[in-house]
Amino acid sequence: MFTINTPQFLALLPILIPLTGAVVALLLRPYRRIQGGWTLAAMLASLAVSGALLWTVWQSGQPVVYQSGSWAAPFGISLVGDLLAAVFVVMTQLVMVTGIIYALGSKDDAVHYPGFFVLFLTLATGLTGAMLTGDLFNMYVFAELLVISGTVLTAVSDDKFGTEAAYKYFYISLLASFFMLLAIGSLYVSYGTLNMADLSWRIGQNPDGLLLYPAIGFLLATFMVKSAVFPFHFWQPDFHAAAPTAVSAMLSSVVVKFGVYGFLRMTTLLFIAQAPAIRFVLLILGVVGIIFGGLSAIGTHNVKRMLAYSTLAQVGFILVGIGWGTVLSTTAAIVFTFNHSLIKAAMLMLAGYVASRASVKSAAFTVVTGVGQKLPAAGLLFFLGGLALAGIPPTSGFVSKMLLFNSGVRRADYVALLTIGAASILTLLYTTRAFQRIWQQEPAKGIYTKSSGDQLLAPALLITLVLVLGVWASPLVQVAQDTSLWLVRSAGYITAVLGG
Repeated sequence: MFTINTPQFLALLPILIPLTGAVVALLLRPYRRIQGGWTLAAMLASLAVSGALLWTVWQSGQPVVYQSGSWAAPFGISLVGDLLAAVFVVMTQLVMVTGIIYALGSKDDAVHYPGFFVLFLTLATGLTGAMLTGDLFNMYVFAELLVISGTVLTAVSDDKFGTEAAYKYFYISLLASFFMLLAIGSLYVSYGTLNMADLSWRIGQNPDGLLLYPAIGFLLATFMVKSAVFPFHFWQPDFHAAAPTAVSAMLSSVVVKFGVYGFLRMTTLLFIAQAPAIRFVLLILGVVGIIFGGLSAIGTHNVKRMLAYSTLAQVGFILVGIGWGTVLSTTAAIVFTFNHSLIKAAMLMLAGYVASRASVKSAAFTVVTGVGQKLPAAGLLFFLGGLALAGIPPTSGFVSKMLLFNSGVRRADYVALLTIGAASILTLLYTTRAFQRIWQQEPAKGIYTKSSGDQLLAPALLITLVLVLGVWASPLVQVAQDTSLWLVRSAGYITAVLGG
C-alpha cells in the first residue's frame, strides 16, 4: 500500500497536477484573472514535483516506478521516472511555466478564449505523460492529448491563417498517429506486449520478430513527424508563424522534443541490436536538416518562420549527437536539447513581443523592420538569444556546441563537424540580419511602434537562465552525463520496471 508521501507518487504527480489543474481551470472560465493565476500556480507546483523527481532519481541512481492500481508490470500501466524522463519533464515544465507567464502578459485575443489556459494545462499533461509512461500505447494516448490541445490552441489564433495552420498540424499529426498505431500493432503481434521494459527484454531474446523491422520504420516516421525532422518538416513553418506566440513558443521548443525523446528510447532501450542502423539514419537526416534549416531560415520573410526553420536546423544538431551514439555525444545531445528549449522559447516570445508593438500586428519583416528602435531592452535580449542559437559564449548555446564538437572530434567525423561549423555561421547570419532589420533600420512608411504590447518578463527569465547555464554549466552537464551513462545500462530500466 502506497501513501502520498512515498517516492512512487513522484512519477504520477507531474501528470496528475496539470490534469487536475485543467479541470479546475475549466470551472474558473468566467473568472479569467483567477483562472490564469490558478494555471500558473498549478504549473509551478507540477514543476516543483518534477524537480523533486529528478533530484530523487539522480541521487539514488534508481528510477521511480509507479504501477497503477498495484498491477505488476507488464500487466498494468507503468509510469517510469528514470533520469532521461525526469530531465525531459523538468525541461518541458520549466518552459511551460514561462509560456503561461507570457500568456498572462499577452495582448492576444486568443488568450481570452475561455479554454485557452485549460488547453495549455492539457498540453503540459500530454507531453509530460508521453515522457513518463512506461508503455507505447499510453504514449500514443498522451500524444493524442498533446495534438488535440495544440490544434485547438492554434485554431483560436488572432492570425487569419490560424485555422489553416491548425488543420495542417492536425492532419500531419493524424498521419503520425497512424504510423504509431501501425508500429504498436506490429510489435504487439510480434511480441505480445507493449510495456517498453518487457518489450526490450523480449526483442533481446528474439531479435527476428515477424514485424519488428516494419515497426521500427513506423516508429521512426512517427517521431520524425513529431520533431519536424527533414523531410517531415513541411508543416512546421506555417504552423509556428500562425499560432499564438505563447503556443508557438511551446511547440517549437519543447513539443518537438517529444520526437527526440522517442529516438533516445528507440536506440537505448527498445531496439539495442538495431540501434546502429537507426543511428546512421538519424545522423544523415540530422546533417541534411542542419543545412536545409539554416539556408531556409536565411531566405524567409517572417521572424517566426525564420525561427521555425531554425528549429529544423537545431534539431539536426541533436540528431547528429544521437547518431554518433557515444556517451559524450549523447550527453551533448541532451544538453543541446535542454538549452535549445530555453533559447528557442525566448526567441519566439521576443518575436511575438515585437509584433505586438508594431502598428500592424505581424511578425513579417516588412512590418517589424525598425519597430525595435524604441525597444532597447528587447533588442538586448534578442541579441543574446541570437548569440546562444549560434553557440557564442558566454551563453549556454556555446556549451552545447562545444560538447557536440568535442564528441565529433573523438568520433573523427569531420564531414559532420564541417557541417556543424558552417551551420553555426548561418545561424549567426540570419539572427544578425533579423536584429539589424528590427532594431537598426528605419521603419517603412506608415509603420510605427505602439506604446503598449506584450510583456518581456517571460523571455527575460529565459535569457537570464541561458546566461546562467552558460557561465555555470556543470550541474546540467553532469546530470546529462549521468543520464547518458544510465542509458547505456538498459538492464537497469528493465529490472526497475519488471523486478528481478
